[in-house]
Amino acid sequence: MKTIIQILLWIGCIAFAYLIYNSITGPIKFKEVKEERFSQVVAKLKDIRNSQEAYKTVNGKYANDFNSLIRFIDTGKYVITQQRDSSYMEFDKAFGIDLLKEVKIIDTLGTVSVKDSLFKTDNRYKTLMDVPTAVNGEKFTMKAAFVEKSGYKAPVFEAKVDKDVILYDQPKDLLAREKAALSVEEVNGPSIYVGSLVDVSTSGNWPPIYDKKEKK
Repeated sequence: MKTIIQILLWIGCIAFAYLIYNSITGPIKFKEVKEERFSQVVAKLKDIRNSQEAYKTVNGKYANDFNSLIRFIDTGKYVITQQRDSSYMEFDKAFGIDLLKEVKIIDTLGTVSVKDSLFKTDNRYKTLMDVPTAVNGEKFTMKAAFVEKSGYKAPVFEAKVDKDVILYDQPKDLLAREKAALSVEEVNGPSIYVGSLVDVSTSGNWPPIYDKKEKK
């Protein structure tokens, strides 16, 4: 009986030690996985933003779906212009004399491929919709719209993915805590996104640490 009790005590001690170890290392491992995966997602969202801004420059609005955006990258071109000042004399009826008129002239110099400008020889834009590390091939959701600001209808867009998709295999308690995060050093809320459908903004909800990681 004494031997059995000792064995049970040892098992209890080992289990208790494991729980303590896991409570310390679990959040550390979670943070490492989270930051690595979030960095990949943020990089993809930046590609989406750059592509959407190019689309808006040429079309005056944002693309509402990835197929349209990818086709644009394949075939779209920027128009290169140059602005210069000029002047000429024009007869003014009110004064009855010739007056100097100053104008700005815009010259078209040529065009440049959107694909070459944004991605050069890299074809990663063809998978803009795919969420990195997603286990079931999940896609980013993306929408475009117009919002009225001071009497002007401004084009807006938003692309996002839920944290559940990115951290699908992580402990549920830590994932729930992450989704409720409210801090300047964290990605706040249940999703990672860029842009907005209610405000004129192309910012993302990630902290500066993910911009620094990309530069490295």
